[in-house]
Parts: sequence; C-alpha cells; structure tokens
Amino acid sequence: MLVKLRTTQRIALYKQNLLMKDQKIYIIGAGLAGLVAALELEKAGFSPVILEGTDGIGGRMKTDEVDGFLLDHGFQVLLTAYPEVKRYLNLAELNLKYFEPGAVIFGEGNTFVISDPLRNPLKVVSMAFSQVGSFLDKVKMFNLTQMLKHKSIESIFNDPSITTEQYLRDYGFTEQIISNFFKPFFRGIFLEKELNTSSRMFEFVFKMFSQGLGAVPERGMIEVPNILRRKLKNTQIAFNASVKEVRGQEIIMESGESLLADRIIIATQPDKIMKQVEGQFEPSKSVITLYFSLQKSFMVRPMLGLVPGENHLINNFVFMTDVSSAYTSNGRALLSVSILNTGLMEKDLIKVVQAELESLTGINAEFFKFLKSYFIHYAIPAVGDMKDSIPFTECQIAENVYLAGDYLLNGSINAAMTSGRIAAEAVVHSFAPTY
Repeated sequence: MLVKLRTTQRIALYKQNLLMKDQKIYIIGAGLAGLVAALELEKAGFSPVILEGTDGIGGRMKTDEVDGFLLDHGFQVLLTAYPEVKRYLNLAELNLKYFEPGAVIFGEGNTFVISDPLRNPLKVVSMAFSQVGSFLDKVKMFNLTQMLKHKSIESIFNDPSITTEQYLRDYGFTEQIISNFFKPFFRGIFLEKELNTSSRMFEFVFKMFSQGLGAVPERGMIEVPNILRRKLKNTQIAFNASVKEVRGQEIIMESGESLLADRIIIATQPDKIMKQVEGQFEPSKSVITLYFSLQKSFMVRPMLGLVPGENHLINNFVFMTDVSSAYTSNGRALLSVSILNTGLMEKDLIKVVQAELESLTGINAEFFKFLKSYFIHYAIPAVGDMKDSIPFTECQIAENVYLAGDYLLNGSINAAMTSGRIAAEAVVHSFAPTY
C-alpha cells in the first residue's frame, strides 16, 4: 500500500537532503573499513573526508615494491566466498591468481602433498592422506564440509563458543590430523599456536575455504583497497593526517589543527585516540613475515607449505611467484615465510629461518637471499565474543561518534568490510527525519 507524504513531510525531506550535503563527516583511517564506510555514505548522498595517518590507503593491507619484488605486509589471502567481498568487489578487476587447494606438508625427513582436503576430502589420495590422518579422519572431514555447506553464517556465530582445538577433538578427529594439518594450517590464520580461537571462527573459515578459493590479486593485496578507492567519487582523502585525539565532536590533529565534525567514524584503533576507552580493547595478535628470493621455486605449484610440530620457528611458507608471476620482475622466485612469535632480533632470526629452510628442503641456507622482514604487531584483533554482524546502534560509542573495524566482529577481511558498512548505516540513520 502506497502512502502519500503530506506537504509538510515533503518539505522536511527536501530540507533534510539539502542539510545532508553540508554535513561534515570525517572517517579516521583509510583501511578497508574506512573505505567501505565512505562508499556507503556516498550512496546516501554524503561527501565524507577520510583522515589517513600514513601516505597511502589500505591500513594493514599494503604492498611494497622492493628489488623487483612485490611484498605484501604479511602473508594475506583473499577468500572469494566472503559475502562482503562479493558485495563490494568485482573479482574480475583484481585479475585474481588462485592458490591450489591443499597443502604441502614438510614433516621430519618426509614431504608429501595433500590435495583439496577441505573441498573434496574423499578424493584425496589415500596413501598421501594416511600420512596426515586416518581414513576415519577423511570421512569426518567430508562430513564436516557437507554440514557447514548447509549451515548459515548467522547460525555459525550464534552457536556456543569453545576453543577450536576442543571442537576438533569433540568432533572425533585424531591427534595425527590435528597435529599434521589443522594446527599448522589454522594457526597461520588465527596467529596463535594452541588453537584457542573460537570454534565459531573455525567453522566460518572452514566454510569459506570449502565453498570458495584462496587468492591474491595479480599485483598484490594493495589492489583490493585500490579498487575500493576507485569507486569513490565524492570522498576526499587527506594523507599524512595523523589524529591525536577525538574529544566529543572535535578532532585534534597531531599538527595542532582542530576540526569540528558533525559525525565521526573511527575506522582505526579507538583506544589510541579516545582517552575514555583506553584499555577497553583486547590486545592484538602479531606475526612476523620474512621474504627471501631464490633462483627458482622448489615447490613449483601455488600451494601453501605447512610445518607441523613444535620444533621449528617456521609455521608456513609459500612461493608468491608460484601464485602470481607478477610478484617478481627479475625472474627470481619470491618466498614468503610466516612466524608466529620469537624473541630473536632480526639478524639472528634470519639465520635461524635460513637454517630451518635448509633442514626442511635440503637446499643450502646461503641460497635463500633475504629481502625484507615485517614485524606486524597488529595483524589481527584478539576478539573474545566473535560475531558476524552487530546492529548499527551498537557501533555508536559517543554522541555523533561511531566505530568501524574488524575488532568489533572477528579478525577477517569480511569483518572489516562489514563493520564499515554498519558504521555508515548508523550515520545515515542518525540523519533520518522523524515525524
């Protein structure tokens, strides 16, 4: 049933639309959450301003060019099944290069491949799989895959939460497959060794891997925020614009300048710039990524290498040039190595990692030419009560101040985008006329 607006209501809406165009809306942070928030605000008729403290967009998703190589800030993968990725990105524009499902297991004196263990676990070659887990493990993995295909994301995040390790044991997986596959694979995603991360996140990630593919843009992960930025038409981005403090509707810059905002979306760590929330957020999880070049890849396939057990610093590694040849312009292979934590200084760490690579592959340590290391202290947030979404009313932290960031939901690209969308919805709703 159509309802005609009274003249007074039409006038109110007209005035509201005029008012919206003049609103000063600032977004602090040009990461995925901030860029998506700007996109949604533009759709509603606003022209926001993004204040970015560095000289580029992307937040934690950046790519450097070093000695003819493309180096992502940490090993990152775009999962094509993420709902928000489908919402905001045209994957064809990214010219995605895909990882082959599965992993290469570098065990003690024995290296073997398991192909497609998440997508088609019953098709895995029995002999290879037997070195990772039992036949019953294979059946259970198939059953888990089928169950999660029919389980909604909302249901996953509404379920009771236990640790991932307890979940795997309760499901009946053997110690063999937990140690050889699940631990090295998922601690590279969760960035913690004991798999204490919520079972909700395990089910969500497992579902995404089984329904889609892991990929990287041809020319590095920076292309994801680049595409979002190209979609913006009425948003101004101020670079090297570091915010010192948000005090009410006032934004105090490190430069001493003060900005008065009608609405503020904080798309970065709020406890760094709002004194009233200091100490209210859980510490983040860190990771160390080291890049080496080699004459050629010893894997020769776009697949993740996993190192099971507790005897190595290395958790996983991958030749990025096996995934996308554009990651090099000099013909040499690019190896990314991920380490969860260590007290070693960079010089000593490089030597230990080179020695471990030699012991795992048989290739002389000196052939692994060090390029650069990234000590990423804020890699993903540590979130206790993981969610896939929140009502837009819950992202408001103060009058006219709103939050966006994956720390509100769960540590993922999908959550970062979701949070930006929700924050923008909250801002738009705050301007809605009342009758």
